[in-house]
Amino acid sequence: MADRAELVEAALEVYREGLALLDCGDRVIFWNRAAETITGYPCAQVLGRQIPSPLEPLASCPVSESDDKNYASARGAVVHAQHLRGHDLPVMVRRIMLRDGLGERIGSAAVFRRAEQSASLARPDDAVGEGLTDGQVDLKERLELEYEASRNGGPAPGILWIAVDQTAALRKTHGARACEAMLEAVERTLANFLLGGEELCRWSDGEFLLTAREGAGEVLAERAQTLAGVARTADFRWWGDRISVTASIGVAVLEGDESLPELLERARQAMESSVHAGGNRVTTAFGRGA
Repeated sequence: MADRAELVEAALEVYREGLALLDCGDRVIFWNRAAETITGYPCAQVLGRQIPSPLEPLASCPVSESDDKNYASARGAVVHAQHLRGHDLPVMVRRIMLRDGLGERIGSAAVFRRAEQSASLARPDDAVGEGLTDGQVDLKERLELEYEASRNGGPAPGILWIAVDQTAALRKTHGARACEAMLEAVERTLANFLLGGEELCRWSDGEFLLTAREGAGEVLAERAQTLAGVARTADFRWWGDRISVTASIGVAVLEGDESLPELLERARQAMESSVHAGGNRVTTAFGRGA
C-alpha cells in the first residue's frame, strides 16, 4: 500500500496548475507535469538546482504565509518569465511560505498558470496576435505558412472550429476542475484520430481548432462529421458520474482572396450556428464566392 508521502506526491504530480516547491535556497525539490508543460523545462533539468534565471520571476513575487486564510482566494500576480524556447511567458503566480511544525521556514511553493485572455482568443483578430500558449503559437505559425503556400498554388487550408457543448453546464454543476478534466479527455480522444497533415490545438475555453489541407468544403465537412462522432466516444467520468460529451463544429476552407482572419471568422460563425441550432452538429461556412 502506498504511504502518505507517495499519495501526496502523486496528487501534486497531476495537479492542473504548475507547482514548484523550493527549499530555503530556492533550489527546486518538486516540479510537476503542469510546470513542465507551461515552461518547457523538464523536471530533470531543474530538480535539485536553483530555479533557472529565465524563470526567476516565479520565485520573486510576494509570498503569503501558509496560514493566511485569504491565500486560497488570492488572484496572485502576473509576471513575465521566459519559456525554454525563448519567447515571453506571462504567468499568473501565487507563492506561499512553507514552515515546519515549529514555525521554522523550510521553503516556499509557487503555484502558477499561463496568464491568458481566454475571451479574446475566441476572436480572429486576437487569434493571430500575441499572448498565446505554446500550442496556439505553433498552430498560428502553421496557419500562416499554409496561407502563404496557398497563395503560391498550394492547397487551400481548412479549419474546423470545435466547441464542446457541455463546457458551461459542467462548470456550473461540477466546477472548473471537472470541466478542465473533460476538455483534456476530449482533446486526447480527438488527437488519437488525427490524420496526416492535421493539427489540433486548444484555442479558448471549451474550444479547439483543427487545421487540415482539404480541397473542398464538402470533404472537410465529412471529416468534421467523423470527428463529431469521435468526440461522443470520449469516456469521461467524474466521481463516478459518466458525462456524455458532444461537439458543435464549424467548417471553413480558404476561398478566393480572403484573409486568414476572415477564414477564422467564417469557421467561428459556423461553429456558433451549430451551437445555436442545439449543438452536436456540423455547419459548413461557404465563402463570398459561393
